[in-house]
Amino acid sequence: MKIALAQQNYHIGNFESNFEKIRTAIVEAKHNHADIVVFSELSICGYPPRDFLEFTDFITRCEESVKKVAALADGIAVIVGAPTYNHNPKGKPLYNSAFFIADKKVQQVVHKTLLPTYDIFDEVRYFEANTEFNLIAYQGKKFAITICEDLWNTGYEQLYVSSPLDNLIPLKPEFIINISASPFDYGHAQERISVLQDAAKTSRVPIFYCNAIGSQTDIIFDGGSLVINSNTNVFYEMSYFKEEINYFSLDDLKKNSTQVSEQPKDKITLIHDALILGIKDYFQKSNLKKCILGLSGGIDSAVVCKLAVEALGSENVHALLMPSKFSSSHSVSDAEELAKNLRIKYDIISIEGIFDSVNKTLSPFFAGKPFDLTEENIQARSRAILLMAMANKFNYVLLNTSNKSEFSVGYSTLYGDMSGGLSVLGDVYKTQVYELANFINREKTIIPKNIITKAPSAELRPDQKDSDSLPEYDVLDKILFQYIEKRQGPNELVQMGFDKTLVDRTLKLVNTSEYKRNQTPPILRISPKAFGMGRRLPIVGKYLS
Repeated sequence: MKIALAQQNYHIGNFESNFEKIRTAIVEAKHNHADIVVFSELSICGYPPRDFLEFTDFITRCEESVKKVAALADGIAVIVGAPTYNHNPKGKPLYNSAFFIADKKVQQVVHKTLLPTYDIFDEVRYFEANTEFNLIAYQGKKFAITICEDLWNTGYEQLYVSSPLDNLIPLKPEFIINISASPFDYGHAQERISVLQDAAKTSRVPIFYCNAIGSQTDIIFDGGSLVINSNTNVFYEMSYFKEEINYFSLDDLKKNSTQVSEQPKDKITLIHDALILGIKDYFQKSNLKKCILGLSGGIDSAVVCKLAVEALGSENVHALLMPSKFSSSHSVSDAEELAKNLRIKYDIISIEGIFDSVNKTLSPFFAGKPFDLTEENIQARSRAILLMAMANKFNYVLLNTSNKSEFSVGYSTLYGDMSGGLSVLGDVYKTQVYELANFINREKTIIPKNIITKAPSAELRPDQKDSDSLPEYDVLDKILFQYIEKRQGPNELVQMGFDKTLVDRTLKLVNTSEYKRNQTPPILRISPKAFGMGRRLPIVGKYLS
């Protein structure tokens, strides 16, 4: 038996585009004499559809697309994912389902059993859990179909009381097919392999795992579809961040039982490629083309600018250099050098006149008050006014350039440098931004060396440095990572060796900045715990504040 895994980039609710991708893959799989072609979880409508699932018309269009796919299943079996109705009057109205289609008919429908409701997942909101377990019989073979999380309850960390494998293994499947939409984070690829190896060890049969790729607003899917041998070897791992279809023979798995073929998993490479895909898909799926950003001469905007050029092309990236009376001369020259290296259009507009005008207007009210954060924020908001004006006039999307370290501790200005349609680095710590910059320069200097080596500064007052207000980033980021990603509290952090005063101050900054983060643009998710849907904290909570 020959099985094709079709790793594709779907667009939520774009039924015509999704069907055309599926149709093209079925035609190709037929041409290559595949017996079964497999598509990812909710491939008919795209994942995650969220509250689109509450519209009857949305489900009706899913059903219509499944019928169109069935008409193509002639001489080949097709496995696709789509929501289906739960006709039992009890329980949630829908199932998250996999359709096994052959001879132009839906032969069997398998429902998802384990419904994740953690981090970015909220499937219990929409779906009822499966309680019936059966195998698929096709061309003399018997196999199981599972859906994403259904294989993630093995090994050392089991979030559910029972596992679908407990019910499927006694039925003696010859192999397992898993259709998935498993989101990217920089450590997930290795974790995914470990989980599937545990499932193969438990079931003692090969596993064919088909994952989606593409970005859906903030959530990025990396692909990396897998075939795991019954002896738990990674027989083949498909590409990351790339659409492709590959073919696997059951006989080849048996003959080459020791074959191991994995993709490289360098962390910064994965983050770099994920961010580019995130930008590209956000624009393409929103029918947008051009972006604008403020180029300050700092490392964050430099990295975002380069990523945008990779995603959209230099002709679609426009930068504004907006110096003030506090900007250093090298900030402008560094930004100009970068813009020329990237061959993007840029303009220089000083904010000094705007700043002076606003101060003059407010002077009767601010009389006798010293220069403070207010005046710093006026500068940041003046820049946002210019950027948004250009965006409105020329149909640009403003890219936000703030990093995760800044978002974490509130070192950013609401309606100023927090503005934008998409946050590119909002899940990337400052120390990781430096790693990205060095990665970008790995073959030749694109980001000027001075941008990377100079002390970071917002340049909103004379001789300002980030370290005036914050701990050094190499220390700050370690505390933030343990608190945000690892959910370690103040006592645990102190036990790790961090200074108690520093820990208390940092955690208070994080918690009291929650109201700011609730007003940020969508943040591309590249870590196990990103700001946004995956981290839900109360704004008015008192904990550590």
